[in-house]
Amino acid sequence: MASDKAPALLVKNAGGRRLQNRDRLEADILEQAVRAFAESGYEGASIATIAERAGLSKQNLMYYFPSKQLLYQRVLDDVLDDWLARMDMLANAHDEPRDVLRAYIRAKLRFSREQPWASRVYALEVINGAPLYGAQIRDRVVPLLRKDIAVFEAWIAAGRIAPVNATHLMFAIWAMTQSYADFSAQMALVLERRQLTRKDYEDAEILIAHMVLAAVSMPPASEKKPP
Repeated sequence: MASDKAPALLVKNAGGRRLQNRDRLEADILEQAVRAFAESGYEGASIATIAERAGLSKQNLMYYFPSKQLLYQRVLDDVLDDWLARMDMLANAHDEPRDVLRAYIRAKLRFSREQPWASRVYALEVINGAPLYGAQIRDRVVPLLRKDIAVFEAWIAAGRIAPVNATHLMFAIWAMTQSYADFSAQMALVLERRQLTRKDYEDAEILIAHMVLAAVSMPPASEKKPP
């Protein structure tokens, strides 16, 4: 019986190793692709350069991603998956608004700090009018944004935050947090350092949270205007 199981176990282990190798190679390709697209844009990046950086031949890379557009789409899919997961943090109207907003700002800045190249790829696509990814943005970002706006409106209706234009508040949060990825080189240059430090991101979190919470804070009862 044991001898019958051994070949099957060997096949299973071999299959598992192949899957692990494939996952590792895909991760290597995507890591290099993110940087190449961030540096050169879709038109400027080449499959040959990405393959060379990943230590593969162009033919090997195209076994995993048959075209540059498919590779680019996968890069943006991964970026958007992460971004939307963070947006989903806002989707529970029963949570404390101040805690939710602080956590969202922290998560967005963490993404900017840990994945600046990914943020820049997305920014470049949008700046160029989203010619290759506009449909996905409309289909995936817009519905979740509307869901988050509904949460803000529920908070406003319940008197938990001050009346604000939730759409433009979200735009402001995106702009402030994503600039720490997309324009980090400019910030580092002004601060006279090679790159932004963890403390820079912590300081940014404190300031951005303060600004956002000030915008949504209810005025003290003594300052409220009579109806």
